[in-house]
Amino acid sequence: MYTLKKIFKIDFEKLSSKINICSEKSNKSKIRIFIDMIICFILYGAGYVDYEFFDMYKLNRKERSTLITIRKNNNYVKKLNPKEYWKYIDDKALFNEKFKKYLNREFLKIDKDNFSDFEKFIKKRDEIIVKPIDATCGTGIEKIKIGEEDSKELFDRLLHNNQLLIEDVAKQHKDMSKLHASSVNTLRVVTIRSKYGVTSIIAAVCRMGTNNNVVDNFHSDGIYAPLDVNTGKIVGEAFDQYRKYYTKHPTTNIKLLGYQIPEWEAVKKLVIDAAEEIKELGYIGWDVCIGPKEPCLIEANQYPGHVLYKMINYNGVYGGIDPIFKEALNKRK
Repeated sequence: MYTLKKIFKIDFEKLSSKINICSEKSNKSKIRIFIDMIICFILYGAGYVDYEFFDMYKLNRKERSTLITIRKNNNYVKKLNPKEYWKYIDDKALFNEKFKKYLNREFLKIDKDNFSDFEKFIKKRDEIIVKPIDATCGTGIEKIKIGEEDSKELFDRLLHNNQLLIEDVAKQHKDMSKLHASSVNTLRVVTIRSKYGVTSIIAAVCRMGTNNNVVDNFHSDGIYAPLDVNTGKIVGEAFDQYRKYYTKHPTTNIKLLGYQIPEWEAVKKLVIDAAEEIKELGYIGWDVCIGPKEPCLIEANQYPGHVLYKMINYNGVYGGIDPIFKEALNKRK
């Protein structure tokens, strides 16, 4: 079924582009690359996007088997995250209610009948963040300065745009602001719960905005840099959605390799504690903001994007982190 779905969704123009890119980079013929793509899809569940993104033409069989491809990622989600509990992640307002003690900020869900509550909320603030309840990839998230628009007009506009969740603007630690001050630069920290009830952090990245954008999302020109899950230091080059790599931040010129994320031990405790609040979901990507004094949750993802696992070098092994997943799933207390 999975294979048939993928075949029917093939974008042949994009496929051709990926073949050309991989052929040029590897000095291998296009037909050889195409055949290898088919083999990688059958054996490892890697689509043509995975094949190019993970540089699979460079890897041997052992290295390829360690990658978290799109099919492997889907299988882990299916195995560990029952759909009846997705609502606590997908619905941003429901998420805020469930994880209220980890947010360190106030919020309000608006509807056509609570304009007075909205007025009270914005009266105390100079700016707010607004989000659609079902926001993904940063879509529809907006920072709004209070006073630039009539409050009733703003309220009606937010209702019309389905931007129903109103939040305080998260403040960040000065060391996170140094990276890129215009955006709240968050961490994506991925946890897995073992069959013995032990939660482990298996991967983490630092997400940074660029070009004075207010969001750090990958699809809004943000960049991601892998972190050492033990120390919280950036341990690899940052990269963007266009496959460009950076040892320094492209806007602020801050050196990234070796950069220490502040309050890392507190971050680890935060996501482990939060995971205990929803034991039914065993595989979660937590978005964390490091505040001036302590970290807080921004949101979570029950379908962590496998792009985060782009050739993170764990324990000196060149390849993917599927062995880390398997170890976490079998971890005992």
